[in-house]
Amino acid sequence: MAMAMGELKISEMRDLTRIERIGAHSHIRGLGLDSSLEPRLSSEGMVGQIPARKAAGIMVKMVQQGKIAGRALLLAGQPGTGKTAIAMGMAKSLGQETPFAMLAGSELYSLDMSKTEALMQAFRKAIGVRIKEEAEVIEGEVVEVQIDRPAVAGAASKTGKLTLKTTDMETVYDLGAKMIEALGKEKVQSGDVIAIDKASGKITKLGRSFARSRDYDAMGPQTKFVQCPEGELQKRKEIVHCVTLHEIDVINSRTQGFLALFTGDTGEIRAEVREQIDTKVAEWREEGKAEIVPGVLFIDEVHMLDIECFSFLNRALENDMAPILVVATNRGITTIRGTNYRSPHGIPIDFLDRLLIISTQPYKEEEIRNILDIRCQEEDVEMSEDAKVLLTKIGVNTSLRYAIHLITSAALACQKRKGKAVEVEDITRVYNLFYDVKRSTQYLMEYQSQYMFNEVSAGEAEEDETAAMVS
Repeated sequence: MAMAMGELKISEMRDLTRIERIGAHSHIRGLGLDSSLEPRLSSEGMVGQIPARKAAGIMVKMVQQGKIAGRALLLAGQPGTGKTAIAMGMAKSLGQETPFAMLAGSELYSLDMSKTEALMQAFRKAIGVRIKEEAEVIEGEVVEVQIDRPAVAGAASKTGKLTLKTTDMETVYDLGAKMIEALGKEKVQSGDVIAIDKASGKITKLGRSFARSRDYDAMGPQTKFVQCPEGELQKRKEIVHCVTLHEIDVINSRTQGFLALFTGDTGEIRAEVREQIDTKVAEWREEGKAEIVPGVLFIDEVHMLDIECFSFLNRALENDMAPILVVATNRGITTIRGTNYRSPHGIPIDFLDRLLIISTQPYKEEEIRNILDIRCQEEDVEMSEDAKVLLTKIGVNTSLRYAIHLITSAALACQKRKGKAVEVEDITRVYNLFYDVKRSTQYLMEYQSQYMFNEVSAGEAEEDETAAMVS
């Protein structure tokens, strides 16, 4: 008995422990807008950039209502002004149902396929197909799960009974070995509301019954509560499957079928396969079996694309089933890759003409302070008020990214001296250990003659040093 209790406790601990990696934008939960699409000063991890967030919110609303397709949006601004954060906020605001594909411009040159094929696959990853079908399901609240285990190991397979109820009726079902295994995998227990597909035997846990809401503290805040189903236990229900056009392409084009989705070995997909799939999807739409969900394709570092890629994007955006294209760049007037011509943001004029441009502005001191507060909370770092004031000043004088990098480093320095909260001395220590861009440049100017392959003359070094000190 004691052994069984020990095993139970271990399994419960495994269920409740979640491994979450902290990334550069893991604190972003949405765009931080209210119901009338007005940006809050600080909400859902977003701070400042009021005009840019409002414009992005309007685009998200239009995407959700399905009113636009084949439109393109450019997020342009200096490095560290929240362009990728706004794109991530758009993805969170759209929710799980709307496809959101991300791509970095430099990725196209390291793939085992042509650039245009990689772009086409990215486009089709951002277009969803919602396929509807009717199925016989058993839906109800679990009253009791009773499993009879054989007394002698290997004597016979396990059997059991499952009691389900709705607001109108209650029924007991006999369970075979496969159903018992499926219930165990889903960790179904009394009080759960489940749906069982009669054809496949697949069990879906819909949530916990409101009657068990008193168990909230024991279940954790991520538990979803639902009403006990009404009417008959057995009913016909419309099931909706959400897939992307790219997933359908891969399943129909490769010999290993859907397994290619897991291996990543999709390779180039023939145009004939895509044409057949587009024809079939069009038939499903006419019959009312499916609907197209235009999503969002986000291309970061768009200045890394060359003239061939921009020509392809120009044509692809004119397609009936094109997603919303969001691109971001931190470049000014620069050369278009693959040509000798210069253009704003390194983007050809004809493609720029298609873009709605959202500009991001450098963060103010107060906004930098708010962002650092959010990052300290996200990284679970206790920091004193004086240390936050110093870190904010560092962020204003150097860059926001540099200040954010110092948070974890300072926390480790604090941990080494066995402190409870990060103090000014910890910030000062890591500031002296890790250089920012300005100090690193100044160091190079002073000691450039001691480096290999130095091509800067003494006069140029003095000019660059003066410019670095002024900036």
